[in-house]
Amino acid sequence: MTQAPSHTRWPLVFLLWGAGLGAAAQYGKVSVVFDQLPQLFPEAGTLLGWVVSLVGGVGILLGVTAGVVVARLTVRRALVWGLWLGAAVSLLQGLAPPLWLFLLSRLLEGLSHLAIVVAAPTLIASLSATRDRGVTLTLWGTFFGVAFAILTWLGLPLAAWLGVPALFAAHGVFMAAAALAIGAALPKEPAPTGPLWIKPDLGALWAKHVQIYRSPRLGAPAAGWLFYTFCFVSLLTLLPPYLDPAQRTFLIGAMPLVSITASLTLGVWLLRRVSSVTVIQIGFLSSAVCAVALIIWPGHAVLCLIFAACLGLVQGASFASVPDLNPTAEGRILSNGAMAQTGNIGNTLGTPVLFAISVGLGYSAMLITLGFVLCLGAMAHGVLALRRRAEG
Repeated sequence: MTQAPSHTRWPLVFLLWGAGLGAAAQYGKVSVVFDQLPQLFPEAGTLLGWVVSLVGGVGILLGVTAGVVVARLTVRRALVWGLWLGAAVSLLQGLAPPLWLFLLSRLLEGLSHLAIVVAAPTLIASLSATRDRGVTLTLWGTFFGVAFAILTWLGLPLAAWLGVPALFAAHGVFMAAAALAIGAALPKEPAPTGPLWIKPDLGALWAKHVQIYRSPRLGAPAAGWLFYTFCFVSLLTLLPPYLDPAQRTFLIGAMPLVSITASLTLGVWLLRRVSSVTVIQIGFLSSAVCAVALIIWPGHAVLCLIFAACLGLVQGASFASVPDLNPTAEGRILSNGAMAQTGNIGNTLGTPVLFAISVGLGYSAMLITLGFVLCLGAMAHGVLALRRRAEG
């Protein structure tokens, strides 16, 4: 059992959240300048799609493996090494390398990203008093939305001024600063008891996957996160053509911010009163109602914002559910690794699947499917809750 501190160490929590912003920017720095990449790599053609997806592909293959490795290295060491690797990769990208080297760097960046998103929330949970844990992990859950907003407001002007490689180099400087600050601020842990590098044992790794996803505690946050990530990015990607052009830009910019605000306000308020799993289910079911309502009132601006707010409840409470369901540090590490894996699966599959449905069957079919998937998320948590009660 991991003993929670009596007081939350807020400066360290915010420092770790800053590391999360750097991890989110590993996706965002490429996404916000994606339309400019053909100028940087004129020979790339369709290979440019891999510039974004390689980072997520690493997460799909190695999410749980990352949890195992982080547990072996110790959490602080894995986080600091992940930040330094991310810094080195971004600084290399800032030199405008050839396409083959840039693609290789994105694979390495995927490893860095995994180390950060597994280790940082685990550390935040260990640094938070029990009464504040819902707040601190909800804060952590905002890192993607906040990073994309910063990249839009500051990163795009930087790229326009000094070029796209300057944006990558600036990200490398940020990651190096985060590595230095966190390395200095976090107390050192005992050295690992076993060797750091071991021969991969595919059988043992497969057994670890089975252990996590069979467990109604280790696997529950990841199960819900799969359905959330399947829906959230695809909603922001596929909804714009159905919005009033006069409101489109405002709504697409406002929806992630509304999601974050709801997570930090209503979500935190609910987490102080009911379990994190209950908040997740409220978020899923209310989001499903919004999906159906958008069939009746297509593109309704207020409904879109309410939809984003309901999804925000799922976002923050999902991270809070990891320590709620897993009292040991090792359990939290493995659970966060599984969330990284299922999150990348959801992000990868959601948009192409829903886009194919919208093209083949139309707008209403897409939203019915979206509502059905959101209901599945609530049902998955309900079934796993029943299993936890049966196990005692």
